[in-house]
Amino acid sequence: MDLAARLSELKSGFARTFWVANVLELFERFSFYGSKIVLAVFLAETVGLGPLGVSLVGLYGFAVYFLPILAGPFVDRFGFRKSLAACFAIYAIGYALIALAGLPAGQPLVAAVGAKAWVVGSLLVTAVGGSLIKPCIVGTVARTTTHETKSLGYSIYYTLVNVGGWLGPVLASQVRVSLGIAQVLLGASLTSLVLFAGTLLFFREPDGVPEAERRTLGKVLRDAALVFGNGRFIGFLVIFTGFWVMFWQVYDLFPFYLRDVLKVERFELIASLESFSVIFLTVPIAALMKKVRPVPQMTLGIGVGSCSWLLLVFSQTWQAAALAMFLLALGEVLQAPRYYEYVADLAPKEQVGTFMGFAFLPIALGALLAGPIGGLLLKAYLRESMQPAKAWTILSSLGFVSTLALLAYDRWVGHARGR
Repeated sequence: MDLAARLSELKSGFARTFWVANVLELFERFSFYGSKIVLAVFLAETVGLGPLGVSLVGLYGFAVYFLPILAGPFVDRFGFRKSLAACFAIYAIGYALIALAGLPAGQPLVAAVGAKAWVVGSLLVTAVGGSLIKPCIVGTVARTTTHETKSLGYSIYYTLVNVGGWLGPVLASQVRVSLGIAQVLLGASLTSLVLFAGTLLFFREPDGVPEAERRTLGKVLRDAALVFGNGRFIGFLVIFTGFWVMFWQVYDLFPFYLRDVLKVERFELIASLESFSVIFLTVPIAALMKKVRPVPQMTLGIGVGSCSWLLLVFSQTWQAAALAMFLLALGEVLQAPRYYEYVADLAPKEQVGTFMGFAFLPIALGALLAGPIGGLLLKAYLRESMQPAKAWTILSSLGFVSTLALLAYDRWVGHARGR
């Protein structure tokens, strides 16, 4: 399709609700990643939780990516518009509660409850809000596109997610330096209030989902039993969890490294280069690798991503850190599109939707493990001693182990299929 045809499709191929949903997603990701890039530093130092604060960021990430599995029935029952409004209202409350833990005005309440309990509760409230966003936005994209426009529609969605992931940390850096780190979280709360109003004013419910496709909690639990009974699929998910443990250190350990070791005051700017690079790498990499089988391409992606942290073992400069973000982004765009393609191919034909619903599990489990691992590495190699190269050696080794495991998996699956 030529450029003129693409532009024409952009103008006429998508309903108004499609664009409203994607704009909401852009600014939701803007506030989510803008707050997440400072969250570990905020909890560890401003709130005073130390390495435990980094571990709690992992718990938060797990909840954000696991709870959508359970949120599906709620969204199906109440519809996208009401669910999105609930999402942004809960987000606004959650971000404000987190911010109070680091503000003088919140100290009497935090002291009465206990800092740890307050933070855990606030993070879980925020995660409940976050659990509603993806079923609503992805569902809206699905219902407002046709067979001809679906591919472009999801490309627009993925691009805007990364635009938000880039711009959020950039603005967070300015707010943190000018106003304070707690104000970044207050800004996320205010953004969520604006999105709440925008949902009520501009979002219109797309055509309903057929009754046969509606999910219930009982169906979700039955689907989980079905998925967990597939050993090949579970093995694949476990291997991919290693990549995400490594990836999430961008938000868990990397900010401390940039600030304390490299003396980069605006650490958010370098970290944001990962999302910035994804925006420009996705299309050319997809074109370049379209004839490569999914598993070899994903293996290459994990290997390239592992090189990002390995680079920091040998060069501890801000230029190396920026290049590491480019390599991590390259690893992400090599594996991410083929990952979902492979999950769809791996699932029995009549169970593709069920398996795709659990495809986010490695991201959730990776976040859950990344928090404690990042906290331990922070304590051992950036606090009790200043040996950051050891931390990056451990993380890159984890990535390379996952790479080798995926190679072995491919050989095993190929042998089992008689390839």
